[in-house]
Amino acid sequence: MQASTTATFWPSRLGERIMAAINRDPLTAPHRVRNDAVLAAVLLVGAVCLAWFTDEGRRPDALGWTLLVAAHVPIVWRRHRPLLVLAAVFAVVGPYHALDNNHAAPGPASYVALYTLAVTGRPLRTILTGTAVLTASVSIMLTVDTHRAVELLRISGWVIAILFAGVDVRYYRQYVASIVERAERAERTREEEARRRVAEERLRVARDLHDLLTHSITLIGVQTSVAAHVLTADPDRLDRAAVAKALDDIAETCRSARGELRTTLEVLRAQDTPDARGPLPDLRGLPDLAEAARLAGASVELSLRADDVPPAVGAAAYRIVQEALTNAVRHAGPEPAVRVEVYADRGAVRLSVTDDGTGPDPAGAPGFGLVGMRERARSVGGTLDAGPREGGTGFEVTAVLPTPTAPLTTATPTAGTTATTTITAERAG
Repeated sequence: MQASTTATFWPSRLGERIMAAINRDPLTAPHRVRNDAVLAAVLLVGAVCLAWFTDEGRRPDALGWTLLVAAHVPIVWRRHRPLLVLAAVFAVVGPYHALDNNHAAPGPASYVALYTLAVTGRPLRTILTGTAVLTASVSIMLTVDTHRAVELLRISGWVIAILFAGVDVRYYRQYVASIVERAERAERTREEEARRRVAEERLRVARDLHDLLTHSITLIGVQTSVAAHVLTADPDRLDRAAVAKALDDIAETCRSARGELRTTLEVLRAQDTPDARGPLPDLRGLPDLAEAARLAGASVELSLRADDVPPAVGAAAYRIVQEALTNAVRHAGPEPAVRVEVYADRGAVRLSVTDDGTGPDPAGAPGFGLVGMRERARSVGGTLDAGPREGGTGFEVTAVLPTPTAPLTTATPTAGTTATTTITAERAG
């Protein structure tokens, strides 16, 4: 069993090494000089055997042996300077044949030099060089022996075959290299796409956490201030009901924030479903946002005239309104009047959030709220504008979020109803 396994293993490894050698670019292969030196030695041994044991009448003399050995020396550098090596080989082989030595002995070295040129050079150069070599060889042989010149023409098919084999191997290596390059490029593209998706997911989670925590912490801070004010305003006439209401509002805000935070963090814990995003907020949650702003002391009027919007657009609109309400509660001053209008119009959801407050402090440190809202709008192909209202009173946020992939329907009024959902929340007490 072991012998059979070894017998199978060696041919497979040998085949792999042969294919690797064929596919490898000869100009960049490792240990080129060492391997070519071994090849030159093997070719020289073969040439000596041919010169010694064949065609004894043309066995080389001392000068012939010297030229034969010299013809194999350039092979050591055949992959560094293929054309120069070929010229050097034929510069030595020409006098060798002219002295009518054994004509078969230097053949393998000449063929190797020709093959190297064909496999490393451009096809046009290979054809021109092959034509020049054949012309020069026939000219030399005509001066030596006409019969040998005819014989050389008859075996010139081997020279042509070697040249075409070299060109074919060159094209095959280029084809393999292009396949490898395309595979590597595809792998890089997949890695870049994976990194891009990870970055987008991290940015999305960061935006969600920013919107959620900023909104919740702002509301908790305002509600805590209300409770503290009730406790310190008139200690002798403590309004326990107002304190209990403020504390209940704080507890409700904490529970809501905890639930949304759990939903957001589940995305990070989902190992098998990295694209899981959990339930997205939508326009149906806007009344809850208005109610939360009421608990913080704002007067909010909500006008909602949109239905059946794509989930991504609904989530973007929800987060933009949430951040705009948070900014209004934080920066618009005490008891601001805020109007939120969301409606569907011509393949888009349009929204605006305006208040009559003083706006953010210009000297304060800029935050990420406006940046996050613009990113929300861009994520669905929309636009967002934010800035002071005309006249210098209050702040306004407007956004247009296109809905190209899902139809939008605008609620139509019916008898006894209105198409506008209006929530007016005045600060209690």
